[in-house]
Amino acid sequence: MTAVRLPQQLPRRFPLRPAVRPALCLLPLALVLVVGVRHRSVLVEGFGHLRSAEWPWLVAAVLATCLTWVAAAFTRQGAVMQRLPARRLLATQFAAGAANHLLPTGLGAGAVNLRFMTVCGVPLARSSAALALYMLAESVARLGLLIGLLIAFPGALRIGGLLPEGALAPLLLGVGAVLCAAMTTLLLVRRLRTAVSSFLRSALGEARSVHCRPARALALWGGSLAFPLLQAAGLTAVGQALALPVSPAHMAIAYLAATAAVALVPTPGGIGSVEAALVVALVAAGGPVAVATAVVLAYRIITVWLPLLPGALTLGALVRWKVI
Repeated sequence: MTAVRLPQQLPRRFPLRPAVRPALCLLPLALVLVVGVRHRSVLVEGFGHLRSAEWPWLVAAVLATCLTWVAAAFTRQGAVMQRLPARRLLATQFAAGAANHLLPTGLGAGAVNLRFMTVCGVPLARSSAALALYMLAESVARLGLLIGLLIAFPGALRIGGLLPEGALAPLLLGVGAVLCAAMTTLLLVRRLRTAVSSFLRSALGEARSVHCRPARALALWGGSLAFPLLQAAGLTAVGQALALPVSPAHMAIAYLAATAAVALVPTPGGIGSVEAALVVALVAAGGPVAVATAVVLAYRIITVWLPLLPGALTLGALVRWKVI
């Protein structure tokens, strides 16, 4: 009757599990500390620029930043048929913003939202399809806004100054090589091809269902358009606060162009790459280098560093309360 020993072995395997959740709650705070120490010079300089800015415009930038989480919540709800709890959804977007700045671009927010939808009872296949639909809608809206504004203001950016001379050809070759490698792998690996085909069928089915309900479609595309517009409005407000001699429309175009380019760089929350791209874009829009740098640092303080600690605390609380 040796099989009776099985229940005695179970306690040895499972006592560690209760300790995992508290560790996960503290992990975001530890990551915030590490990121803050690594970028302490940027923080000091950014807060210095904020002290000399006009505070009404800074308040407008903070308000626009807060509204981006509302827009993200609308878009997330619009991407899935099942109704999600509104307050927890909004809190999750705030926490996802912190996670997105601690992990490579898109992975943090995607993981948090995928877990949230799964806990809310959305099957994993539909949650993944909703996540892909959200990313597609947000990308299409961002690029559509950029193209529309460039058509309306054709001289807004000096495109030649955005890339070093001779850098365009290697960049295009690199993107082409990555796409060719991905397509070759997809064609050669049958199991991967089957998985991708199954996912695409689920995603297309979810997209059809969402667009058959006007309220969901409106939330999806309205939130997708509002999100980058609010981000650009925040940068424009900071530019006004620091007297950047660039028109608001041109600053919005610079923001959209820089963030579209930075999406190809997998850094945590775009930290480092976003600052560089924004400075280059604002200079290409006609701003002086010194003022453009000050605007970008102050803007990133408001949109990244100020919400990072409370966002990490919210993330830890949501993990502890098993919301995600």
